[in-house]
Amino acid sequence: MGGDGVLEVAGGFAALLRAECFDRIVELFAPPLRAAVSTEALRLTWAAEAAGHGGIQAVHEPEIEAGGTDPVRVRIAITCVDGSFTVVTSVGGDGLLHGLRLDPYGGAVWHPPHYAQEDRFAEREVLLGTGPRAVPGTLTLPAGDGPWPAAVLLAGGGPFDRDESSGPNKPLKDLAWGLASRQVAVLRFDKPTFAHPGRLPADFTMADEYLPPALAAVQLLRQQPEVDPDRIHLLGHSMGGKAAPRIAAADPSIAGLVLLAADAQPMHRAAVRVARYLADLTPGPSAHQAVAALARQAELVAGPALAPNTAPELLPLGFSAAYWLDLRAYDPVATAAALPCPMLILQGGRDYQVTVADDLELWQRALAHRPEVAIRIHQDANHLFLPGSGHPTPAEYARPGHVAPAVVDEIATWLTRH
Repeated sequence: MGGDGVLEVAGGFAALLRAECFDRIVELFAPPLRAAVSTEALRLTWAAEAAGHGGIQAVHEPEIEAGGTDPVRVRIAITCVDGSFTVVTSVGGDGLLHGLRLDPYGGAVWHPPHYAQEDRFAEREVLLGTGPRAVPGTLTLPAGDGPWPAAVLLAGGGPFDRDESSGPNKPLKDLAWGLASRQVAVLRFDKPTFAHPGRLPADFTMADEYLPPALAAVQLLRQQPEVDPDRIHLLGHSMGGKAAPRIAAADPSIAGLVLLAADAQPMHRAAVRVARYLADLTPGPSAHQAVAALARQAELVAGPALAPNTAPELLPLGFSAAYWLDLRAYDPVATAAALPCPMLILQGGRDYQVTVADDLELWQRALAHRPEVAIRIHQDANHLFLPGSGHPTPAEYARPGHVAPAVVDEIATWLTRH
């Protein structure tokens, strides 16, 4: 398909975005994309992004990216009351859309935080696991002989790379470099959903997503002469924090857990709560229709009708029935309470995704009485533990920042002490 044909297809897509005709947009999707992204999922994503930027002002005409790719990549700029974002799609020779993502970050580049002292550590690439689900990672070792305490970093929910890249921000890279500068060895890895997109089985679960690479990472660290094999910890952020107790239960040699904004509320409930929060930022019929649709999907997840063969388009967030069944059967707080190891649990006071009232209180109720468990709230930190002020919105994730130095210091001190 020539450039004029691509622009004609993309222009029609842009017009439907302006009119918020999501059911007609899905008709433009190639079959694999249509299977992955439902009308309601698209409506919810659009409403959340619009709400986070104060509302849509203009959907601009599409532009073809340079490079001559096939399918042809197209960008559509979206101007909002508070900033902007870009819709990126690909138009194939069949005249259908073969990819779709939102880019809210404008190409900002990550720079190291001031607490990362690059002369104090070295990095090398590693491969975790074997076979088609092996994932690449980075081992960051402090200078010197050690043996050092170590941490395996676990990214949050979604197809994250080893740095947990969120636009211009890389919170796990901040932590890796900050901790290694403080004489803690760190291993971080690309999640299977990032490393192998489109090649994972339909019944892939959270256990499949986290346990094999994390356990392989612990084993690899144990083999390093610079690492103290009795002081290997897990450091999980968001869903990575939720998964950490499950991993530690599978490997009793793990010395302790650091949980950052670890969600404890069932995720189907949390998804509806967060969607309502975002919809309230910019009230309107589209946002509240999306919340209502998500609430109906969450009811299915919570009820007895959820079965392994439930169609993905009926379920929240694009996760399969197998994924939801696995999540529903797992209680992270009860699992953590059964572990004998020490824990450091940190929460951001400005986090609207994982909150003090909905999540941290569950951890506190189960663990606060244990002397080897420390629980702290960093009042000015958001979900990524970037410091800020005012009413939190998704727009602040588009601004470059770093994990707060006080958070890095507290984790490094705790890991060194334990």
